[in-house]
Amino acid sequence: MSKTFTLNEAQTLLPVVEALLRKGQAAGGRAGELDSEMQELSQRIFLFGGTHVNVVVAARRKAEYDKSVQEAKDTLAEIEAIGVQIKDFEQGLLDFPCLLEGKTVLLCWKLGEKEIGFWHAPEDGFAGRKPLDSRFGKTERERLN
Repeated sequence: MSKTFTLNEAQTLLPVVEALLRKGQAAGGRAGELDSEMQELSQRIFLFGGTHVNVVVAARRKAEYDKSVQEAKDTLAEIEAIGVQIKDFEQGLLDFPCLLEGKTVLLCWKLGEKEIGFWHAPEDGFAGRKPLDSRFGKTERERLN
């Protein structure tokens, strides 16, 4: 069984996970910029039947690209290792599995939201988001007593 979080645990983890997400997005964005730069160079070489290439600069850019891609992958892996599900990396859409009345539901958060305010059943996805209700404020132990 995968890890589950109470609303309080998920809310407490949110700043850490958000920082990781932003770091991963920045690395991914940088990799995208470098990839475009390398594609433009390849295109120029192709169009002109070759061109003078500063091999040192090109190698440095390639190493920087590889490092950015790896940093983005490592950050994603770190978020997933915590137990948080990444639903959309670019949009910053994350789900925190949570037990509600014996069933696993997903506490849903999107980058830019101040706190976790929504949930949905696993099969409903983002489109099925509903506002949190009073059931989420109690721990499993409190509901059983």
